[in-house]
Amino acid sequence: MHSVLLSSKKMDWCTPKDLFDKLNKEFDFVIDVSATKETSKCIFYFDPDVDALKQSWNVGGSVFCNPPYGRHISEWVYKAYSESLICDYPIVLLIPARTDTSYFHDYIYGKSDIRFIRGRLCFEYPHGKIAGRAPFPSMIVVYNSKGSNN
Repeated sequence: MHSVLLSSKKMDWCTPKDLFDKLNKEFDFVIDVSATKETSKCIFYFDPDVDALKQSWNVGGSVFCNPPYGRHISEWVYKAYSESLICDYPIVLLIPARTDTSYFHDYIYGKSDIRFIRGRLCFEYPHGKIAGRAPFPSMIVVYNSKGSNN
């Protein structure tokens, strides 16, 4: 396992293509709000220079977000939750399944659909090579889905 997967210093781990393709087939994403030119899975994306936490995510369609997993992940979860209150379309997060956190209880549990991923994801480098298996379980959080509670 790569030790950098355990840290918040490396921020460009890509969503596994097969997982994204499955989600995209269901949600038809318009934008990837936490990406770079190299890592984006959508034509439209917010990169670090744009700062998605300061932008409206009301872009006329479904939003995908695989945010940095560092110390500021709670800010991304709060942003997704708050955007879901003013938008009608799905906002989908791929994040670690950390059910003991305050942000999980305050902004996810009972306010979204939660899909726990069986096993550990294999993240990718920007050009498709496998980066290694995650040392944590992951979950998909969906705001504004047909089955969500918000």
